[in-house]
Amino acid sequence: MNSRRSALIFAVGAFAYISAILQRTSLGIAGVDAAERFGGSAAVLSSLAVVQLIVYASAQIPVGVLIDRYGPRVLMLSGTALMIIGQFTLAFAPSITIAVIGRILVGAGDATIFISVIRLVSSWFTPRLVPQMSQWMGNLGQLGQVLSAVPLAWILHMWGWTSAFVSAGSVAVIAFIVVGIFIKDRPAEIVDVGAPADWKTALSQLRHSLARPGTQLGFWSHFVTQSSGAVFSLLWGFPFMVYGLGYSPSLAAGLLTILVGSGLIMGPFLGIMTARFPARRSSIVLGIVAAIGTAWAVVLLWPGPQPVWLIALLLVVIGVGGPGSLIGFDFARTFNPQRSLGSANGVVNVGGFTASFVMMFLIGVLLDVQDKLRMSGGAESDLYSADSFRVAFAVQYLVIGIGVVFLLRARRRTRSQMSRDEGIEVAPLWVALSRAWKRRRGL
Repeated sequence: MNSRRSALIFAVGAFAYISAILQRTSLGIAGVDAAERFGGSAAVLSSLAVVQLIVYASAQIPVGVLIDRYGPRVLMLSGTALMIIGQFTLAFAPSITIAVIGRILVGAGDATIFISVIRLVSSWFTPRLVPQMSQWMGNLGQLGQVLSAVPLAWILHMWGWTSAFVSAGSVAVIAFIVVGIFIKDRPAEIVDVGAPADWKTALSQLRHSLARPGTQLGFWSHFVTQSSGAVFSLLWGFPFMVYGLGYSPSLAAGLLTILVGSGLIMGPFLGIMTARFPARRSSIVLGIVAAIGTAWAVVLLWPGPQPVWLIALLLVVIGVGGPGSLIGFDFARTFNPQRSLGSANGVVNVGGFTASFVMMFLIGVLLDVQDKLRMSGGAESDLYSADSFRVAFAVQYLVIGIGVVFLLRARRRTRSQMSRDEGIEVAPLWVALSRAWKRRRGL
């Protein structure tokens, strides 16, 4: 562990994840072109992204079980192959139906990568380093979004739809090759904990993972932190900035890179905080959610058009949600044995993407409803008006608010279990801060 081979495995895994994020976010910068190429309402356009996330989310638990049974290398190769096929299908799609099929394949392939690389990190690094290396893995992967926002957007502008998606798919081809050559499931000196002997055993492990309050806490932590940034970067942020706010496509694409920069800066810090204060991980999650809610409130309630600096500040804040969501996987690692970690990670990863596709779809529906009401009143159609986006984006408070309620419930059950099984009592945060202040004052 923590060897040169570990570093190589980490680098190759990071490249595979960067490639997966590039495939996932490639449609985000092509939202305007997709509307022109395939036509349709906002709900139809959102279906391209929503169906991808539905497939991604629904595949997480089966993929987790498969990782426990066959190992991450097999799943990474299979998933990357599916993404290659999906991107080439989308590149030459003549209709929205074929495009949706392409995105289904991309979503299915993408579903295998992240929880596979998280499993690799847990196998190749010591427990003390796992939270920090997981943060680095998650945040380096977001460079794939930079690739889609800058060079891929440039290719799309210069050479069109087909060239852009063929280029994205070509990166996945390279990822497939290097994964096949370099990735190994675990160090030679690590004893194999044993794959489930049969599917009955694998499903039993999954049921145990689902029943653990710590796994549920990881699910809801991922649910409330990851979704806002994903909704903005994967679909609705680009149309909002271009159509609603009147930004140029190049400015909008450039602003989306702020999400990545924010995560890269805050990710290592959150990794250190998670490792140093494991009993306060849920408080860190709730602090991130409060910051995201405050930032959105300022943007949505801002009188008149929102200035560029305010949107940039919003992106900085919601960008922290990406590395914040990785805390959910640390809950899975803490409260599950290694043999069922793939299943537990799969459960956690469902959270944020479930919230994301629900919000994406509801935003599209709300935009359509407002436009129909506008036209029924005799006004011209203005599907992507800034005011319509204000109302539509507000649906995030409902979805994330529900998630916070369940997070608090899962935290209470997790702490009760820790107290019962290990005798560990976690005092409320304000009590812990008061004690720390008194100690520092020598009281």
